Amino acid sequence: MEEREPRPGSMFRRRPSSAILSGDSADVYFARADEILKKEGLDPTVVMEIFARADAVLCGIDEAKILLAHALGHCAPNLVVVEGLADGDEVTTREVVLRIRAPYRAFGLYETAILGMLAQSTGWATAARACVLAAAPEPVISFGARHVHPDVTDTLDYAAIVGGCVGASTPAGARLAGLAPTGTMPHSLVLIFGDTVKAAEAFDRDLAPDVPRIVLVDTFKDEAEEALRVAQALGDRLYGIRLDTPSERGRVTAELVHEVRARLDQAGFEHVRIIVSGGLNPDRIRYFKEKGAPVDSFAVGSSISGASPIDFTGDLKEIDGKPIAKRGRIPGMTDSPRLERIDLARWQGQS
Repeated sequence: MEEREPRPGSMFRRRPSSAILSGDSADVYFARADEILKKEGLDPTVVMEIFARADAVLCGIDEAKILLAHALGHCAPNLVVVEGLADGDEVTTREVVLRIRAPYRAFGLYETAILGMLAQSTGWATAARACVLAAAPEPVISFGARHVHPDVTDTLDYAAIVGGCVGASTPAGARLAGLAPTGTMPHSLVLIFGDTVKAAEAFDRDLAPDVPRIVLVDTFKDEAEEALRVAQALGDRLYGIRLDTPSERGRVTAELVHEVRARLDQAGFEHVRIIVSGGLNPDRIRYFKEKGAPVDSFAVGSSISGASPIDFTGDLKEIDGKPIAKRGRIPGMTDSPRLERIDLARWQGQS
């Protein structure tokens, strides 16, 4: 099968870091193996298969393609065949997601990096999909950037969008997915202005018209009261309000959402959407759905960003055309009809 078109924006990833390219971020035994093979004059053409250890939503494969394009770009074309699935594919336990045929020393040092790219991003994408399924048909937005190191927020948000989120809070992550960032306003802005309406009016006055006017209404006063005050101040320009009541005050409840919706509708503000955030996970989302709470979208943070990685394993299955495998695995290539031939040349511009 021929490779599908990349996801919008996914080819705008940064070049692999110097730590990845040098092998400093790899398990040290791969560097030691490379040194031994070099001194022994050995560099066989091998087939490596990488498979998932659980049912999951695959992500990170595009990032792996960029790394492989860099690693294998100097090899003779007749020695290299790379096949894989695509970001967003649903995969089953032990399904092969990536197959590499190439001289071992050209890519062996990068096994740690490839497995890590797949494991972390697939974990995030799979967690996002669980939230998206719980919320359907209402959309989910990724708000998890504050829970991870800033160097990987783009990867987190991209993975969340691959998992089905309609948007993400960081410009870097949204850009990788070919989208604009999504957000409201921080509580700090409301606190600095000392009044929710004053903060909302400044937001409306100073930001570009294409930025949706979504206002936090839980900072100072009763949420329903604040929602009405903001709606009266901004009128038709108000896109939505966000409920983020902290746990110290009982969190957002289905009853609160019902009240806010009713009061907005009674005052003629049926167009104003309600966004809920704060400690959401699939169970909490299902609670709102089961109670019939009129939530228009859910903003999810740590349930996605804190997801466990999905394990992936890389196995050598051929050496110089001879089927081989370690004990417990079947020698030779696995029947994997879904794999698509990857054109590394299209990814070389990113490497």
